[in-house]
Amino acid sequence: MKKYSKILLTVLIIGASLYAIVTVLKKNKAEAAEKTAIVAATNATVAVRVDTVQFSNPAIALTANGNFEPFQELSFSAEKPGRVVNVLVKEGDYVRKGLALATIRVDQLNVDLQTAEANYKTAETDLQRYENAFRTGGVTQQQLDQARLNLANAKSRLQQAGINLGDATIRATIDGLINARKIEPGSVVSPGTPLFDIVNISKLKLKVHVNEAQVAQLKVGKQVKITVSVFPDKNFTGKISFIAAKADQALNFPVEIDLGANPGNLIKAGMFGTAEFDFEQQKPVLLIPRSAFVGSVNSNEVFVVRNNKATLVKLTSGRVLDNQVEILDGLQEGDLVITSGQINLTNGTEVSIIP
Repeated sequence: MKKYSKILLTVLIIGASLYAIVTVLKKNKAEAAEKTAIVAATNATVAVRVDTVQFSNPAIALTANGNFEPFQELSFSAEKPGRVVNVLVKEGDYVRKGLALATIRVDQLNVDLQTAEANYKTAETDLQRYENAFRTGGVTQQQLDQARLNLANAKSRLQQAGINLGDATIRATIDGLINARKIEPGSVVSPGTPLFDIVNISKLKLKVHVNEAQVAQLKVGKQVKITVSVFPDKNFTGKISFIAAKADQALNFPVEIDLGANPGNLIKAGMFGTAEFDFEQQKPVLLIPRSAFVGSVNSNEVFVVRNNKATLVKLTSGRVLDNQVEILDGLQEGDLVITSGQINLTNGTEVSIIP
């Protein structure tokens, strides 16, 4: 009997324990469900950052960097074959237009010139004889005309021979400095052989690139302040001489600025310079951050917070000014545009604003 009592007691104890465990598990499950519901309610909103749409003066002040290029630059090549007899200049020499730089010995050209001179004298003598004979009826008008034609042809060949021989003397066609001398006396050259490089840096041009918002404010002839990195204590002035009509592959527009003066050839071609453009005060416009656009600026779509919900708005954008974009239509001053978190949004999603 005692044995059965012990068994019964053990069963009762185990049953009570199981009941207690089940009760605790049910309570924990209810608490977990309650917490999950709270978290789910919290996560129903998407955290976003916003910016207030407001009128501002567009910041389009500009400094653009570039390199100086020579006003003129030419590479001279041989036009006739031959052997270089004399080289009359060295690197660094300043030359003026028309100055002889080198001479090339061209024996065949000398022979051609002598032959052309002899043929011309012969044709001239023949014409005189035919004119005298024509007066006495010794030759016909046709023979006289042919003699005149022969003289004209001989004169043309003589002139061409002189031009060909003149090409054997290499002359400067611009003013400038000899930047490179590529021949020495005794060199044998053929047509196209490089001889000299001449650069004119009495005037220089600074070539820079600006974006579409900036180029709209520029005009040819506008004064520009120029600074040179190697001469930080000196200021220079230039004028815009060229604005490209077409953007490059990076959607920037090349602009050339003529340096007013380069006394003593202080600035060299290839040096680094900075152009400082002075723009007039702009009227206030509606601006929003570039990051507010869904995808890219070209989409012309942003999310605006209205009644704690994200509302997708189609708008019309204007100029892109660095990290801000001008808004022409679709937004009003005071609107809250979402600048971060758009990837998680659809039209009507509830949002919570975070700092």
